Amino acid sequence: MVAIINRDECVGCGTCVDDCPSEAISMDGDNIAVVDNDECLDCGACVDSCPTDAITME
Repeated sequence: MVAIINRDECVGCGTCVDDCPSEAISMDGDNIAVVDNDECLDCGACVDSCPTDAITME
């Protein structure tokens, strides 16, 4: 499983970036979160921290 970002729901707050223990999430040029699947630990920390529920584990 990896974290999937719903680009329509992401507000660019960066909470997931701050809470990701493996630094697998960054912000793109549109200030939307993106996940590096090779670095994702499947821990779900980003899912728990996202205030808009824009992240799911799939």
